[in-house]
Amino acid sequence: MKRIMRRIDRFCLTHPRFGLPNLMLYIVIGNAVVWLFGIMDTTSMLRPLLTFNAEFIFTRGEVWRLLSFVLIPEQDGFWLLIALYFYYWIGSALERRWGSGKFTIYYLIGMLLNILYGTLMWLVRGSGIDITASYINLSMFFSFATLYPDTVVLLFFVIPVKVKWLAYLDAAFFAFAVIFRPFPVNLLPVVAVLNYLLFCGGWLFDKLSPSSVKQRQKTVDFKNAARQYAREQASKPYSRKCEVCGRTDRDHPELEFRFCSRCAGYHCFCIDHINSHVHFRE
Repeated sequence: MKRIMRRIDRFCLTHPRFGLPNLMLYIVIGNAVVWLFGIMDTTSMLRPLLTFNAEFIFTRGEVWRLLSFVLIPEQDGFWLLIALYFYYWIGSALERRWGSGKFTIYYLIGMLLNILYGTLMWLVRGSGIDITASYINLSMFFSFATLYPDTVVLLFFVIPVKVKWLAYLDAAFFAFAVIFRPFPVNLLPVVAVLNYLLFCGGWLFDKLSPSSVKQRQKTVDFKNAARQYAREQASKPYSRKCEVCGRTDRDHPELEFRFCSRCAGYHCFCIDHINSHVHFRE
C-alpha cells in the first residue's frame, strides 16, 4: 500500500494540473439534479437508467452508466440535503488535505473498484447488478475520521460527537450490510473499504503498530514525569540541576540546561553533559 501511495504522490507532484478541483461539489450538484428530475419522473425509469449495470453496458451499449451511477441519490427530501452537505464537507476536507489530484484519484479508484466488481459478478452470474456510489461516499467518512479523529460535529445539529465515534457507527452499518444484505450486493461495502485501506491503511497500521503505541506511551510518561519534576523543584532554591555534575542554574546562571527525551522520566543536564551522559532506563 505504501509503495502504491508513494507512486500516486509522485504522480500528483509531477502532474500538478491533474485532477478536478471541487470534484465533490459537482457530484453533490449532480445528485441534487437527478433527485429533482426523479420527482418529475412519473414512470420511475430514471434511476434504473443511471445505475451501473455491466449487463446493460456490454449488451446494449449504455456506456453512460460508467459515470452516471455516482449521481444517484440514496436519500430523499430533508435527509438528502443532510447527506449531500455531509458528503461535500468531507470531500472538501479530504481535497484540502490531499490536493485535487490525489482526491480525484481516490474517487476514481473507488468508482473503478465498483465497476470491476460489477463486471466480475456479471461474468460469474450471467446477470448484472445495479450499483450506485453510496458506499463510495460513505467510505470517505472513514478516511476523514482517520485523518481528523478528534473533530467534533453536531449530530442532528444538537449533540456534539467526535468524528471517530461516528466512524464506528459507520463501520457497524457496513457490517450490517455485509451480513444481512443478499449476495452479491452485500460485498459492495467491502469493495468500498478496499479503497479506504489503499489510501489510509498504511498510515493506520503504522499508528496501531506496537512500536507506535509504545512511543505514545513514552510521550505520556514523559509529560507525567515533567509535572512531577516541576512539583519537586518548586520547593528547591534552583529550577535546573545537572544530573551528572550537580551544577545548578542558581550557582551557574551562565550555563544552558536541557532535558533529555531519550531518558526514562524527566532528567535535566547541563550543556556539557546533555550529549555525553548515560541514559536513565526504567
